[in-house]
Parts: sequence; structure tokens; C-alpha cells
Amino acid sequence: MDPKPPSPPHVLIFPCPAQGHVNSMLKLTELLLPAGLHITFLISAKDHDRLSRFTTVHSRLSSYPGFRFHVIHGLYEGPIDTDEKLSLMLIDSLPKVTTPLLRMLLLDSQVTCFIADGILGFSLDAAAGTGVPVMFFRTISACAFWAYFCIPDLINSGDLPFQGTNLDERIVNVKGMEGFLRRRDLPSFCRSGLSNTTFQEVSSITRRTPDAHALILNTFEDLEGPILSHIQKHCPNNNIYTIGPLHAHLKARSISKSTSSNSLFQEDRTCIGWLDQHAPKSVLYVSFGSIATLTRDQLIEFWHGLVNSEKPFLWVIREDLVSSLDDENKVPSELEKGTKERGYLVGWAPQEDVLTHSAVGAFLTHNGWNSTLESIVEGVPMVSWPFFADQQPNSRFVEAVWKLGLDMKDTCDRRIVEKIVKEVMEVRKEEFEESARRMAKLAKESVSSGGSSYRNLDRLIEDIKMMTAQSN
Repeated sequence: MDPKPPSPPHVLIFPCPAQGHVNSMLKLTELLLPAGLHITFLISAKDHDRLSRFTTVHSRLSSYPGFRFHVIHGLYEGPIDTDEKLSLMLIDSLPKVTTPLLRMLLLDSQVTCFIADGILGFSLDAAAGTGVPVMFFRTISACAFWAYFCIPDLINSGDLPFQGTNLDERIVNVKGMEGFLRRRDLPSFCRSGLSNTTFQEVSSITRRTPDAHALILNTFEDLEGPILSHIQKHCPNNNIYTIGPLHAHLKARSISKSTSSNSLFQEDRTCIGWLDQHAPKSVLYVSFGSIATLTRDQLIEFWHGLVNSEKPFLWVIREDLVSSLDDENKVPSELEKGTKERGYLVGWAPQEDVLTHSAVGAFLTHNGWNSTLESIVEGVPMVSWPFFADQQPNSRFVEAVWKLGLDMKDTCDRRIVEKIVKEVMEVRKEEFEESARRMAKLAKESVSSGGSSYRNLDRLIEDIKMMTAQSN
């Protein structure tokens, strides 16, 4: 009698239920499935419903019999923004609701490997004693991860908490960033006291990374090689797999010939037709991502700056982008006139397609990591205005290290917005476009056959398969 063939590797994937996390971990899923891996993807009921309504993800993944969504009920499903209390309501509900579920799945489902969002440190505790290796996937950049990792060192050196109010003071105790890192470039929660809950949780969770079997990052070696070498020194027992940019990797392997949107918002594709009417590299694309909120005053300052720059602009204004906006706070007539002449507003845009469009000449961005990578791959220079967390170090690297644009963090003044937009799109246009072209080339080479990210994904898949062989 022929021996029973070994079961295919079964991977459990668990993202933090937020747009940027779900998006990138679904892309990881799409890269792993063609290798014959079976995947169970844990997702909140709210996010599952939004994916069903706004994307083609179900039809894209239905061709893989080894894939299934496991919908989690009972999580906090209210609004999530930069308000720490709202974010903590979600974070607090996650371990309470999901730890028993994780234990059940890891013990009963013949799971080969558990790829957990690295911000969910309790996943290590849930997997303890099950014999299932845990891999951390971090949805942030390597430079932001390293800044998080170094927080205890900054406390020991006296850099944290800040003494005084000078945010331009240099931080010299983050290895690899000594020459350019300022206080204002540390993750935003570093500006709070040491008792700040987010500050404590993010620092302690990141320091648990060496306890995981591996670390997977959505980045590539030519972009963040020097920082990756520092991470490797402090995580010597981890396998580190840099396999990004994930969205470009999907296209390079012909897994997704077109954009594979995983948006939790309904995309307004009419903006593509509007872009078609404009000259190459003439339009400024503006989006602050899925979470951040503006005050009305900030909105108006940005709006004046955009109109006064005299550049055509495509602006994503989510319905929940602006706090405290009512009928009495109407938009000034000069802004309405300028927008009618040169602007186009949408509630949500098909961002990958927008950045690919020849009309887009620059991206005014919050520098969330997905947005930053999408801009890098398409060779679009950036104007950076980060809000919180990893976005602060990302924006500093955009200007000071990668030379892909200008960082105007911590300012919101119409004159500065106008000046920086013109600086990127006129005064230093050729300089930034050349840097952006060079980095885009390196990004695409990394995910092409033989490139570093391509090889690392192959290595990740083989390592997961080896786990199955060892467990059989």
C-alpha cells in the first residue's frame, strides 16, 4: 500500500484589523497560495463585510481550494483614528476575544506555521506550548521597526522622556540614524510621557520579536539594507525575510496582472478619467490614509496651500477625515472657485492606479508604509506630512536618506504647503524625479526573478514546507 502523501503546509495568518495591516497581509497571502500552501486568514466581521462589498478578493482567492477566511465576531468595531482611546478599545478586545480561538486553531487544525501581525504580541502567548512556530509580520518599515526597538535604549540614555520642548534636538542613540534623526522624527508616541499606554505597549511588543521564529518585512534590501543589518544583530536567532514591495511582487510573479485592491473603503474610479485630461507629471495627489483626522483649521490651511500652489490636485477627503465640521463652517468661496478650476475631490481613490497614472507628478502623503512603498515603486516624489506612529521616521527617511521628497511634519500653514509643493514639483523637480526613478528601478529589480525579495520569498516558502516535513 502506497504511503499517504504528506499534508500540504497549513498557515494561519492573523492581521491587526485595520486597513494597512489587512491590505498587506492579504497580499502576502496571495504570494504564498500559488506555492501550494493552505491558508486560514483570520479577519474581523467588519473587515470581512467591507472586503466583500468593495473588492474582488473573494473571486481572486476562490481558485485556491486551500484558502479560507475565518471570521472573528465580538471585536470592537467602532471608529479607529489617531485617538489613542479608540485604538486601545480595539487592541484591548483582541487578546480577550481571539486568544481562545487561536489556541483552538493551533491545537486542532494541524497548523504548520502561524504568521501573526507583529504588533499583536499576545499571539506568542497563545501559541505557547502548541509546537507551532510563530512568524511575525510587521507592516511597518524596517527603519520604523528599528526606532520602536530602540526605545528602551533611549530611556536608558536619557533621551526619553524629552527634557524641554526643542523637537529639533538630535537623537544620537539609534544606531544607523545618528546623523539625521531628530526628536520630531521619533514615533509620535515618544512625545508622551513614559506612562503612555501606546508607548509602553509598542515598545514591549517590538522587543519580543526575537522570541518569534522569524520576522517578515514588506521592504527590500536596496532601500533599507543598513538598518536591516542593525536589526539582524539584535535578532540573531530570527530568520529575517524582506519580501517587498508586496504589491509589486504580486505583479512581478504574474499572480496579479492588474491592481489587486484590498480596500476597506469604496473606491471612486471617476478620478482616473479626470487624470486622463491632464499633462504628464502635472497633478499633485493628496491622501492622508485611512485613519488620520484633520481639524477644520488644518483642512482650510491645506486647502489654501493647494489652491495657491496653482497645481492641479486630486484630493482624497474621507467622510470622516475632518473632525468638528458642520454646516456653519462652510468652505470659503475662493477655495471652492480654485477647486472647481484645478481640483478634484473623492471620498476614496484607487491609490495604486492613481500613482501609476502618468499625470501624477507628486504625492502629498501621511507616509503610512503602504502608501510610501506604492509611491516609491511608481517613482513619484513625495511631500510628507506624517500624523502618528511609524509615519514620523518614514517621512524623515524620505527626505534625509532616500532623497525622494521633502518633509514638512509638525507644520500646517498655507504658505508652507504652497512653498513645499512648488519646491518638489517645480524648483527641485528634476532632482527628485531622478532619485525617484533610481529607487523605483531598484524596487522593481528586487521583486524580479533573481532579485533579493524574490529570493527571500522563495526561501520563506521552502522554510515553511520544511516545517511540514519535520512535523510529519
